[in-house]
Amino acid sequence: MKKIKIAVAGSSGRMGRALLEAVLQGADTELGGALEVVDSPSLGKNAGEMIGAMSDVLVSADIDAAIAGCSALIDFTRPEGTLVHLAACRKLGVNLVIGTTGFSESQKKTIAEAAQDIGIVMAPNMSVGTNLVFKLSEIAAGVLKDGYDVEIIEAHHRHKVDAPSGTALHIGGIVAKALDRNLDECAVYGREGVTGERKSSTIGFATVRGGDIVGEHTVMFAGPGERVEIIVRSGSRATYAQGALRAAWFLAEKKCGLFDMQDVLGLR
Repeated sequence: MKKIKIAVAGSSGRMGRALLEAVLQGADTELGGALEVVDSPSLGKNAGEMIGAMSDVLVSADIDAAIAGCSALIDFTRPEGTLVHLAACRKLGVNLVIGTTGFSESQKKTIAEAAQDIGIVMAPNMSVGTNLVFKLSEIAAGVLKDGYDVEIIEAHHRHKVDAPSGTALHIGGIVAKALDRNLDECAVYGREGVTGERKSSTIGFATVRGGDIVGEHTVMFAGPGERVEIIVRSGSRATYAQGALRAAWFLAEKKCGLFDMQDVLGLR
């Protein structure tokens, strides 16, 4: 069976460990590198030991060495770190799967420019089920155009630093486009006090943070006499890891280009 070699960034974090487990357990994947920041206490440790598995790979801060010979690097870290990894991948011709969120427009432009030389899959959520929700939300918005108010509710663990989630914002953008609206103009990110009657053109966002919630998203279309809800609940980071591996395999046959999970899953 053909295998591809994959490196994992942020390997000692919650998502990093889920990725290590998926790669090491995969019948068609091989761990090629495990990256961490220079002051991480995990440096020099066996990457497999962090998840109770066997591995020949040591956790390293040497980006070039960690990704050399790999088909792809999977990165669910922070925008600044991802851009450093992007430059190294571009230099060495290694594809990049980006699950990081919170990029500025200029940072997104840098990623798009790098995609002229390497294959990149960038998505706010790598979960297969969540990407199906993206498509279902687009279809629902196209059908429920008139008389339905749109609200997007998301919940994540207490450690998540951005709000609303990149996934919620992405859903909002999809719905706004289907309704021929500009999300920057119609989004409402919080309500407090006497807000007045809801404007029918708005798309509302509500955020919950607490405990160890992995990720939940609800897209609500509230109309007269009925409510349509599209819900996805992730109980494990394994679903994101498996989606990322599918993205890495998708890129294995690409020389360059910028793609997302809709491309990977054939939902375009």
